[in-house]
Amino acid sequence: MTTIFKNFCDDEQGQDLIEYTLLMAFVALAAAALFIGAGGSISGIWAASNTQLATANTAAS
Repeated sequence: MTTIFKNFCDDEQGQDLIEYTLLMAFVALAAAALFIGAGGSISGIWAASNTQLATANTAAS
């Protein structure tokens, strides 16, 4: 019984898959945090562009 447990603890098969999965999860969370943080800036840029285009359209009419 102890040899089975020892073999189970010494087995490293599949370790790389777990490490890559954790790395990808960290990258996904970091990217989501950046997108959420940049959402307000992008919204402000979009609103300013929309205002300038509406002003230019009114001036051109």
